[in-house]
Amino acid sequence: MNPYLITEPTLICFSGGRTSAYMLYHVLQAHDGRLPDDAIVCFANTGKEHEATLRFINDCEKNWGVKIHWVEYTSDDSMFKVVDFDTASRNGEPFEMVIKKYKNLPNPSQRWCTGKLKINTIHKYLKSLGWDHSESDNNDFVGIRYDELRRSAKMSIHNTPLVAAKVVKKDIFDFWNKQSFDLQLPVINGETVGGNCDLCFLKSLPKIVSLVRQEPERALWWAKMENSIVSKVNGNTLKFRKDRPSYQQIIDNNINQNNLFDDGDIACFCGD
Repeated sequence: MNPYLITEPTLICFSGGRTSAYMLYHVLQAHDGRLPDDAIVCFANTGKEHEATLRFINDCEKNWGVKIHWVEYTSDDSMFKVVDFDTASRNGEPFEMVIKKYKNLPNPSQRWCTGKLKINTIHKYLKSLGWDHSESDNNDFVGIRYDELRRSAKMSIHNTPLVAAKVVKKDIFDFWNKQSFDLQLPVINGETVGGNCDLCFLKSLPKIVSLVRQEPERALWWAKMENSIVSKVNGNTLKFRKDRPSYQQIIDNNINQNNLFDDGDIACFCGD
């Protein structure tokens, strides 16, 4: 059976990266270029996505004639708002809103940013449309590749059509090399970086430093968040990670510091 076929009401989780876009394209192809009536595509914007990511999502909509529902977290009773390419937040407003509400910062062991900003926000939106959808729905399509088995290990094969189709990273890049548009994110040492979200604390430190060198203004929001939240335990300002310099220190040391330890990326369900 074609793993991209929609046989029941299905949420297609769209991160704004090449992998989830590849998945969406093949869902469309499996249904003669048209999204089935019982499928919906959602993108939850944190406000910290690179502008190239937002342009890429907009390009997918226009080039493929598919409706992508853009939503953002809000701290009011509805818990979400509907936006589009023109009205989407660009300065971390949804992310800052959730940090201020919970008076805490996410970290590698408590990655609640994805849950609050993306999973819960999309869930609330679908509920408002009358969808019978749970926050861990078994009918969701998630863009995880066959060579990302660590991420897909706890997920049903039904939720990961790319795993079922044995799609690997090379397949994704071969596909986009043949398309009329692509995701134009920064490239460092031949690798595309800086996407969802731009300086995520799950990225390796060398990548973050390289990205800050390219666009120093990237780090200002992250430093502001760290400087705005004070620990209830010891009264010190919190950090996204205790095992590395703060974002302010990265800003201060960026010009003179050439080599920092490579702590490696950590997989995140924000997607590629």
